[in-house]
Amino acid sequence: MAVAKPDPAPEHDVVFAELGFRAASVAHEVGNLGGVVTVTDATGRILAEWGDQATLARATDANLAPWFCWSECAAGTNGMGTALEAHGPVLIRGAEHWCQAFHDWFCEGVAVRHVVTREPIAVLNISCWRSQLPASAGSWLANAITRTQRMLTRRARDSGAELVAAFSQARARSTAGLAALDNAGKVVIADETAGVLMGVPAATPAVDPTLRWRPGLPELIGAVRYASKQAARNPGWVGSTQIFTRLADEPTSITIRPVFTSGHLIGNLVSFGDADGAPVPRADGAAQPRPRPRRVVATRDNRMVLLRLPEVSFAESEGNDVWLSTDQGRLRAASAGLDKFDGELADAGFLRVHRRYVVNLSRVREVERGVKGELSLVMDDGGNTMVPVSRRNVPAVRRALDI
Repeated sequence: MAVAKPDPAPEHDVVFAELGFRAASVAHEVGNLGGVVTVTDATGRILAEWGDQATLARATDANLAPWFCWSECAAGTNGMGTALEAHGPVLIRGAEHWCQAFHDWFCEGVAVRHVVTREPIAVLNISCWRSQLPASAGSWLANAITRTQRMLTRRARDSGAELVAAFSQARARSTAGLAALDNAGKVVIADETAGVLMGVPAATPAVDPTLRWRPGLPELIGAVRYASKQAARNPGWVGSTQIFTRLADEPTSITIRPVFTSGHLIGNLVSFGDADGAPVPRADGAAQPRPRPRRVVATRDNRMVLLRLPEVSFAESEGNDVWLSTDQGRLRAASAGLDKFDGELADAGFLRVHRRYVVNLSRVREVERGVKGELSLVMDDGGNTMVPVSRRNVPAVRRALDI
């Protein structure tokens, strides 16, 4: 789906037009209060402004005019530049401006951010000279930004659907584990193999940007973000590297291929188990064996019990507590929450098989299949405890146990 040359992200132009429309619609009201409304791009460069003519003239004398840059690095603390650095509305009053020449100004700005990457796209700002901003300024800015962000969310859903379609096409041509990730490194869809390796649900599309999964693999996220930057400059770019995945003692090769639609980069397809393309630079320490916890801390009465990993058969959640089946009996884990326990031991031979259970794979004695294909694990814990496997985790269990 790559094309000859990607154009600038189309949502940027849409955002500028939307903010320009909203700024122009209140220009008369803001002008009556002696204020001006400005729209900047992601670098802090003013694209257009509206408002009171006398204030606009003063603004021009202070370089508060189109094509001048008001980023923090260029102008210090100010409503437009500081909004680019903040994740929310920014109110800068008088002497709060870094430059003394702007101490007569009162400004409030807020940035529009990409709903996937969270990078700023534009800033909408209201400025007044020697007078406080009206109380309604903040709510008007927030409403304008909210409406614009909704539009971006709809476009992101469309891009998610395009990524799912690209994944389906590539999946039909390849037997390697495959996943589609957006430009921020979040998973939109993955097959069973890739889902196990990344620790995310398999074959479950997450088109909505707020529902996508963040894989617990920092090396993968970094590689995908690097790939997005490279592909934005060269649409034909394909990269490869090696990363550690869940349940693996050795690094796994991956290939990253950009996905474009209408000349716009929307994400990447990641193939596991093959290497094709330019090498992706590794971060310091990447693809090195990760330290594994040697002890699990449990409690018994007023004592802390230090358990070696082979002593733990499985962990079971009961509310916020985690109970361990161990060679020393049933003990409560010192850390609360099964998610935390799973995250700490996922690369040490433990596997989440059910929302309530994490098992030590080396302590699985038997696997029992039910009449409807469901699985239960018979544990080597002295009592032959049977641990259920949820349907969504059956593929991961089969792969981990090689059955």
